Amino acid sequence: MTRRLVLASNNAKKLVELQDLLQPLGIALIPQGTLDIPEAEEPHLTFVENALAKARHAAQVSGLPALADDSGLSVDALGGLPGVRSARFARDAGAGQGDAANNAELLRRMAAIENRHARFVCALVAVRSANDPEPLVALGRWPLVVLKAPQGEGGFGYDPIVQPLGSDRSVAAWSAQEKQAHSHRAQAMSVLLSQLRGTWGWD
Repeated sequence: MTRRLVLASNNAKKLVELQDLLQPLGIALIPQGTLDIPEAEEPHLTFVENALAKARHAAQVSGLPALADDSGLSVDALGGLPGVRSARFARDAGAGQGDAANNAELLRRMAAIENRHARFVCALVAVRSANDPEPLVALGRWPLVVLKAPQGEGGFGYDPIVQPLGSDRSVAAWSAQEKQAHSHRAQAMSVLLSQLRGTWGWD
């Protein structure tokens, strides 16, 4: 039997990554947009709180178990920014919107900063229902450094301007298979898969 989870996101690239990571349990992800579920508000200050709000919203509207991912880039020298505002970083600054604008805004702010340590953070939250008192919560963190110029043609988001510690290539130059083995999302999903098996009995 194929188990179904509503994905509280309309990000096609995120859907592909998460669907691949869920293959071991044979779970089918249903993008919320195909069920006419509007995007939830994300007013919170942490990845976990925003992911929980999105998962509960998708479960409430669909009546199905739901999974939400809230993720972004946290830069030490900027006090954790862009953080939960990663997708809206440039727009918040009045500097346009989209991946290229976000990358340009971050590079501008980091131009004179020597400490370029950062991390990708991913919070995954799964709920059986909107009122689930025991949501599954999994965190993944991927240590990085912020580059001084974009490199690579792949990936999305901040991938062209960050490089994993110990690597000589930006994340945008990594293959999908490499990312699936090391990324913040992969780390969080490894924890979540264990919880889905142990807590929900999905195996």
